[in-house]
Amino acid sequence: MTQVDHTRMANAIRGLAMDAVEKAKSGHPGLPMGAADIATVLFTQFLKFDATDPNWPDRDRFVLSAGHGSMLLYALLYLTGNKDMTLDQIRNFRQLGSKTPGHPENFETSGVETTTGPLGQGIATAVGMALAEKMLAAEFGKKVVSHHTYVLASDGDLMEGVSQEAIAMAGHWKLNKMIVLYDDNGISIDGPTSLADSVDQVKRFKSAGWAAELIDGQDQAAIAAAITRAQKSNKPSLIACKTTIGYGAPTRAGTAKAHGEALGADELKGAKEKLGISLEAFSVPDDVLKAWRDAGSRGAAARQEWESVFAELGPRKRAEFERRLRHERPAALSKALRAHKKALLESPQNVATRKSSESAIEAIAAAMPMEFLAGSADLTGSNNNKAKSAVAFSAKTPKGRFIHYGIREHGMAAAMNGIFLHGGFAPNGATFLVFTDYARPAMRLAALMGAGVVYVMTHDSIGLGEDGPTHQPVEHLAALRAIPNMRVFRPCDAVEVTECWELALNRIDGPTVLALTRQNLPQLRTNAPNDNPCAHGAYELVAAQGEAKVSLFASGSEVEIAVAAQKQLAERGIPSRVVSVPSLELLLAQPEDRQQAIIGNAPVKVAIEAAVRWGWDAIIGHDGEFVGMHGFGASAPAKDLFKHFGITAEAVVNAAVKRLG
Repeated sequence: MTQVDHTRMANAIRGLAMDAVEKAKSGHPGLPMGAADIATVLFTQFLKFDATDPNWPDRDRFVLSAGHGSMLLYALLYLTGNKDMTLDQIRNFRQLGSKTPGHPENFETSGVETTTGPLGQGIATAVGMALAEKMLAAEFGKKVVSHHTYVLASDGDLMEGVSQEAIAMAGHWKLNKMIVLYDDNGISIDGPTSLADSVDQVKRFKSAGWAAELIDGQDQAAIAAAITRAQKSNKPSLIACKTTIGYGAPTRAGTAKAHGEALGADELKGAKEKLGISLEAFSVPDDVLKAWRDAGSRGAAARQEWESVFAELGPRKRAEFERRLRHERPAALSKALRAHKKALLESPQNVATRKSSESAIEAIAAAMPMEFLAGSADLTGSNNNKAKSAVAFSAKTPKGRFIHYGIREHGMAAAMNGIFLHGGFAPNGATFLVFTDYARPAMRLAALMGAGVVYVMTHDSIGLGEDGPTHQPVEHLAALRAIPNMRVFRPCDAVEVTECWELALNRIDGPTVLALTRQNLPQLRTNAPNDNPCAHGAYELVAAQGEAKVSLFASGSEVEIAVAAQKQLAERGIPSRVVSVPSLELLLAQPEDRQQAIIGNAPVKVAIEAAVRWGWDAIIGHDGEFVGMHGFGASAPAKDLFKHFGITAEAVVNAAVKRLG
């Protein structure tokens, strides 16, 4: 690598960050200025990457958890030679259509491993990446999979509650290839962190099973020595790097003023003069840029060596590795699920959908035993997503394919994002539907990033019974359906469960929720066409005898109620049809003609769901009839609750008859 003084290389980051934020009149210059030394040491001496191939499978992962400091990452991408990160992109920081948005977005910018911004998400997602590395290494060998996951985290990241869940999991699993570089500058937006926090982070991480130490984050030798020690540790490592936010700014360094706003012309000029940076905006000396470009190409030899080792694998193992990194499902999956549906039709199951999901999982795990990666937030016996053959993952059993996440719904959801983004696995995680409240920030990011993870959410309504309103989700289906790119399935029986699992696993451009019952349900489906009717979001389950006067729309456990109501209406001479709606939002995404064919032309439309009405008006109209919940639940047996809240076949019939006049 070209010999250029470390300080000048770090100052190239500082200069680009200051200039970009100043031009945009928006952004966070303080972190890039303070953490530039950390990043320079990491990228020039330790990080295994090749700027010409940002997706090389065995690259080290670098996660900027402190996403507000995005200009640090964009400067690094430009300086090291990422072809998509040009100087024009830097100049257009935070502008519409640029590859330099305010916070790093993995779907916008090559070289960004994960979307960060909501604090705590980066470090928690990185746990999933490190976990995936450990599991793949155990399966394919350390010659093929052996890389580190580095995280640059801020005070804010470590204040967020999800960080505690994340570090507890990483410490327990001994993810020794995870190294967190903590930009310990003691400043947040409101001022000194001492206003709100007095945690000793080194002691905190040590108590969670990490190696942890405090160093001078502006001393390049100290940074390098600490990373060297961390690489040799048998534990995950925290390196608390004491830095000065806005390093070099004459009056704003070390203050909250350096955190979230442009420095201003005078402060910018003073900082550049103090640091010895050219006053010309966006300029990097030729020798400094060459040294950075040398650092960006330094990993080419390692990548080529890896490619040679990978080529020596047997063709079947090589093809398996590549298929799994592409998230391409094996041909055996569709065959196994077809056979499972055939068996269901021959021997119907009248069980809770969480139990029929368990049966489907047995078929799935047999077809993709190593990549199907399930887990539960301490509710395994209730969620039923552990295959009988699955061995629990632990530090000593890295080939285990079931993860006990503990009571950490948020950490579980964030880790699943990291597992998916790393590649090699089809992750699913489970808890009660009501606890999506605890997981929502990571679920939202999964939808934003297009991460194909699956959430197995059981106990999906007041039907869970005696645990009462704290555990009974009423608004959660609506809230999840409101998240763009989130797909929610609420299957009505064992056949629909199988079809929804198939759709969920084959979806790799966004997350899927499977909302499943605690209470038993009859198997209503009597056929299983090849085209998977659940793929349309809804379909006519039972046709009307004659021209339909009423269309009954329902999801999940309420489809049974709709079928019973149809029979009662028939006894009154009123022909009606039953439409099962496993995915309301998927139905609304269908072409207009298909939507209309499914919705039909019956003059009376009734929707039935043991949840709030929000969303159903798109199907039944604002004046349509809705039989469901209008408030919170109560503690009682499920049958008593459905009767108490008026979610019954009789209520459906009365609503339809009333509208028919």
